[in-house]
Amino acid sequence: MVATSQPLAAQVGQSLLQRGGNAVDAAIGTAAALTVVEPTSNGLGGDLFALVWEGGELHGLNASGAAPAALSLDALAERHGGEMPRHGWTPVTVPGGVRGWADLHARFGRLPFADVLAPAVALAREGYPLSPVLATSWARAISIYRRLNLPIMEEWFRVFAPDGFTPAPGALWRSEGHARTLELIGATNGAAFYEGELAERIDAHSQATGGLLRGSDLAQHRSEWVTPIHADYGGHRIYEIPPNGQGIAALIALNVLNGVDLPEQWGDPAGLHLQIEAMKRGFADAHAYVADPRHVPVEVERLLGAENAVAHRAHLGHTARDPSTPAPSVGGTVYLAAADAEGGMVSLIQSNYMGFGSGVVVPGTGIGLHNRGHNFSLQPGHPNALAPGKRPYHTIIPGFLGRVDGAPVGPFGVMGGFMQPQGHLQVVLNTVRYGMNPQQALDAPRWQWLQGRAVEVEPELGAQVARALLARSHDLRVQLDPGSFGRGQIIWRNPETGVLEGGTESRTDGHIAVW
Repeated sequence: MVATSQPLAAQVGQSLLQRGGNAVDAAIGTAAALTVVEPTSNGLGGDLFALVWEGGELHGLNASGAAPAALSLDALAERHGGEMPRHGWTPVTVPGGVRGWADLHARFGRLPFADVLAPAVALAREGYPLSPVLATSWARAISIYRRLNLPIMEEWFRVFAPDGFTPAPGALWRSEGHARTLELIGATNGAAFYEGELAERIDAHSQATGGLLRGSDLAQHRSEWVTPIHADYGGHRIYEIPPNGQGIAALIALNVLNGVDLPEQWGDPAGLHLQIEAMKRGFADAHAYVADPRHVPVEVERLLGAENAVAHRAHLGHTARDPSTPAPSVGGTVYLAAADAEGGMVSLIQSNYMGFGSGVVVPGTGIGLHNRGHNFSLQPGHPNALAPGKRPYHTIIPGFLGRVDGAPVGPFGVMGGFMQPQGHLQVVLNTVRYGMNPQQALDAPRWQWLQGRAVEVEPELGAQVARALLARSHDLRVQLDPGSFGRGQIIWRNPETGVLEGGTESRTDGHIAVW
């Protein structure tokens, strides 16, 4: 089974399973296809994280990149007066996603790497029709980039908004440059991106157009295998990637709720209020402490400890509080879940951060670079302060559900910037506390904390519940656009029968491919 936000990508994963590949092959092939069929949220120039259940244990991969050696707070002050722009070269950090694919394949893959990427090559070369939600996001990006009118975006328009192309449902799009790049990545096991022809093209374009990223930054990049962190709730164990990711925010919120008697009925305003307030506590810690542990120690054990949960629980009351932590930003991401017949399961997420990312596309390659550097703190002395060679606080987080006895249940994720830990919390509670199946857990109306006491809710939550939250001093807003509430996927495995049960996101062009 493969579940993701684009039918064509899910079917790529399915085809690789049918050819004898395992869950990792399916996940990599799906991820590569997603760079083609959903470039509005990810690309060849982004980062990746993954959780892999294989051999009776859970493995974590951090494939996020660091700031270039030339990018510092002083350089930022000189270039932009100390403000980090959203677009252009300055927020571009080293893209780790391609090396993440290669490292996952080297450790767990079964089919030849070039064969795993071949379906994505075909999609890029032959073209495909845009799906409805994808077309809407694409049109929005074109409108935004036209208003920005930045010279560095010339190649972006040539690739993603060529003459005669209008992003509407059913419109055809193709990219020969993207196809050739995927072929080169497949033929070199990703090495060309970091030390070969593609690295040289990235370096040359950066030097010619005022960028700070260099070939030496790419050559020094390595993925990192990490031990997943977890919290226990309701007889289950919820796993996340450790910092520099923000998954710890969801775990802190679950720990806070572990000592609270949530109402038995889903949608009870008292229960939703407690969830929102617990999530604020998780974000307060994440924004204060999450950073690159290679540069700054992150006290994960303390943050996930009982004393911290008790201290946060003391902040819960009958009315909403302002957590006095920075307001989250926006982002764009893709998530996929994959499972094979042998028990292998993958939770994988990759992103260009804000939609198409920085707007910088390397000529002739289809490589659109992310703008992940925008997520650094610009406050000197902060754990997440911008520094050369440092990875930023990262929003993208794959999730995995198990049982406290160590048995696996399966991969899950909810993509979408700072909605992600909030989506993780809600999906886990929907599943573990309220007994929903995967599709119900994803379809249930969601809430999203924005900042201070401001919270957005989907209209399906109902007027009565909304009024009850208003009465508890939440600054409540009803959001009609479902796009900001994240897009999730789930696969659970029945431990007795091996039967897979999946759910896909109804808020986007989601699909589950099974075989």
